[in-house]
Amino acid sequence: MADYTTQICIVGAGPTGLAAAVQAAEDGADVLVIDKAAAVGGAANMGMGPLGIGTKYQKRDMQDITVEKAFDMIMTYTHYMVDARVVKRYFDKYFPQAEPTWHIVKTDQGIGPRAASFMNKALYAHAQELGVEFLLETPAKKLIKEDGAVTGVIATTKDGKDITIEAKAVIVCTGGAGGNPEFIKKETGWDFGKNMFNFAIPGIMGDGLKMMWEAGVDKLPVRIEQAANFEGIDELPQAIPNVMLQPNLLVNSHGKRFMNEDYMQNATFLSNAVGQQKDAVGFSIVDSSIVKYYIRNGVDNVSLVRPDPDVSGFMDGIKQAQETGNEGIIVADTIEELAEKAGIDVDNLVDTVDEYNDYCDSVDEEFFKQKRYLRPITKAPFYCAKVRPGGYGTVGGVRINENCECCDSEFEPIPGLYSAGADACNFYNDSYMFLLPGNSMGWSVNSGRIAGMEAAEFVADDDEDDE
Repeated sequence: MADYTTQICIVGAGPTGLAAAVQAAEDGADVLVIDKAAAVGGAANMGMGPLGIGTKYQKRDMQDITVEKAFDMIMTYTHYMVDARVVKRYFDKYFPQAEPTWHIVKTDQGIGPRAASFMNKALYAHAQELGVEFLLETPAKKLIKEDGAVTGVIATTKDGKDITIEAKAVIVCTGGAGGNPEFIKKETGWDFGKNMFNFAIPGIMGDGLKMMWEAGVDKLPVRIEQAANFEGIDELPQAIPNVMLQPNLLVNSHGKRFMNEDYMQNATFLSNAVGQQKDAVGFSIVDSSIVKYYIRNGVDNVSLVRPDPDVSGFMDGIKQAQETGNEGIIVADTIEELAEKAGIDVDNLVDTVDEYNDYCDSVDEEFFKQKRYLRPITKAPFYCAKVRPGGYGTVGGVRINENCECCDSEFEPIPGLYSAGADACNFYNDSYMFLLPGNSMGWSVNSGRIAGMEAAEFVADDDEDDE
C-alpha cells in the first residue's frame, strides 16, 4: 500500500520543478513535490533570471528579438545537431555580442547573484496556494515501473524511512550532476579541481539521471555547461577577476596566443578555447599601466554577470594572494620571471610579448583584435592569472521529445515519465548558447511548464479512460 497517492509526483523543487508544479496545478492536477534539500529553489537560488522573448520589457526598450530569430540562432549555432521540435516548443513558451534576452529578476538588492531566489519564492508560494504538497528532505530513490509505464517513486524520509508515492505521472527535474566530481569524470572526462573548475552546488549529484536510465530512458551525452573560471581566486576581491577577464594578452603554457581576446567576454568560447590547450590552462597577462588605466578610467567590458566593474581593490587583492600563497595569481618584475613562475615557455613568451607590443602600435596581424583593446605589456610589475575551463554544472543525459516525455532508445515515450530542466537540456550540443543570455534558467522554467502541462493532460486523459 502506498504511503502517498497523487496524480503527479515531481522530483526536484528547483525552478523547473516549481514551474511544473504551478502549471500542472493550474491545469487541475493533484501535485506532490519531493526534494532532498531542506529548502526549495535548488541551484537557481544562485542565479539571476531567465531568458525572455517578445516581453513587454524588451518592447519598452525598443529591443526586437523574435521567436523566429532565436530559433534560427540556436539551430545554426549547434549545426542542427539538436532536436528542432524541442527547441521550437521551448521558444513557443514564451553581453556586448549577445541578444537582449536575459531578464534579471527584480529584487530589493540590485542586480547580482541570487536574484532568481525571489522568483523561486514566488513560485513556491503560488504552488502552495494552488494546493501543491511539498515533502522536503525527502530524496527520491527509485522510479516505480509497471507494465512499461512509470507509476510512482520510492523515496526516503529525513528519518531514513523508505516511502512509496503512487502517481499516474512523474516529472524528474533534479538539476543534473554538477556537484558530483566522480559522476562528471565518468561521464565527461573532466577532472574537477584539476582541469575543470565548475560551479558546484552541493547535493546536485545526478540522482535523477541514474533513476531515469535505470527505468529505460535513452542515455544521451552529459556535458558541462561551460563558462571559463579562474583558478584559485574565488576568495579574492572581485577586482581581481574584473581586471584579469578584460581583453588583454592571453597565452597558453607554450607562451603562444590562441584566440582573439575580444571574445574573452564570451565565457563559453573562452572555456572551450582554454580546454583545447596543454594542461587545459590559459594565462591572462596585464602590466601595471593597464591596471592603473582601469582604476582611473574603468574596465573595457562590463556584463550583467559581473555587474560591479569596480577594480579599486586590485592591489589589496594582489597583496592578499601573495600573503596566502595563492597559486592562481602570479606577480613578477620581468616577463622572464613571470614565465618561470607560471610555468610558461620563457623564450616563447618573451617573443609573444614583443610581437604583441608591436601589434599595439599598428594592427593585430595574428588574431585581428580590435585596436581599442590593444594595450602594450611593458611596465613592471606584471600580473598573470590562470584561466581554466569551468561551468555551471551539467546539462543533458536523457532523451525527451517536444512534450518533455522521456523516450527509450527507439524514441518511443515511456508512459507516465517526464523530465525537464538541466537533466533534459540537450539543445546546446557542445556549447552553451551564450548569444541568448538567460537560456539555462529560461529552459528550466519553460521546460518545467511544458512538462507540467503535458503531465496534467496525460493524467486527465487517464482519468477519463478509467470512467
